[in-house]
Amino acid sequence: MKKSRNSLYPPAPNRTQEGKWQKPRFSRKSLMKCCLVKWIISNTAPQGPDSSDSELELATVRHQPEGLEELQAQTKFTRKELQSLYRGFKNECPSGLVDEETFKTIYSQFFPQGDATTYAHFLFNAFDMDRNGSIRFEDFVIGLSVLLRGSVTEKLRWAFNLYDINKDGCITKEEMLAIMKSIYDMMGRYTSPSVKEDAPFEHVEKFFQKMDRNRDGVVTIEEFIETCQKDENIMSSMQLFENVI
Repeated sequence: MKKSRNSLYPPAPNRTQEGKWQKPRFSRKSLMKCCLVKWIISNTAPQGPDSSDSELELATVRHQPEGLEELQAQTKFTRKELQSLYRGFKNECPSGLVDEETFKTIYSQFFPQGDATTYAHFLFNAFDMDRNGSIRFEDFVIGLSVLLRGSVTEKLRWAFNLYDINKDGCITKEEMLAIMKSIYDMMGRYTSPSVKEDAPFEHVEKFFQKMDRNRDGVVTIEEFIETCQKDENIMSSMQLFENVI
C-alpha cells in the first residue's frame, strides 16, 4: 500500500522557519472526512439567533450528557464543534443514546457498494464502553476525539480495542482477520484498485508475523503499540482506518 501522511495518525508537526515545532491545525474539511461526523452534521437542525452561545439542550433526552465544559476538557473539540455535534446527535437520536442498528444504517449509506453490517457491529462495540448496547453522547465524542485528534499512542490504543473483539486484553489472529475481512467486505469487491479475495488473510499474516514478538499466538497491547510505532509500513497500511471511521 502506498505510504501516506494522510492516515489514521496525525500529521507530523510543522516546523517554522525558526525551527520551532508548531501544533498542526485541524480544519473543518479534515473533520468532515469522518463518516460519523458527516452523519451528525447532516442532521444538524437550523438554529435560532441565540444558538451560538447556548448550552447543550438537555430537557427532552432520556440520557443527559455531561456539561459542555467537562466535555471540552475531555476532548480536543472546540465549544462550537461540540454544540454542532450534539445538535446533530440529538436530532438523529432524541433519546440521547445511539444503538447498533443506527451504526449499521450509517455505514450502509456511506458504503453502499459493500456489506457494512459486520464492521458496523465491531465499531459499535469499540464505542460502547459500558457494554450495555447503547452509546452515550459522551462516549461518542470522546471516541471521535481520539480517532480524529488523538496522539499516535491514543489512536493505537483505540485501534487495539477495536481488534480485541472479546476484550480479554490481547488480539488473536482470528480477531484481526475478522476485523480486516469486515473492512474489505464493506469497501466492496469493485474497489479501485481491485482487492484480491485473500488480501485480508495476507494482510493479517504480515501484521502478526511482526507483532507477535514472543510467538505465543497472541498480540498484547505493548507488542501492538511498540511494533506499530517502529514500523513505517504498518503505520502506512493502517491509513485504511481513516476511510472507514
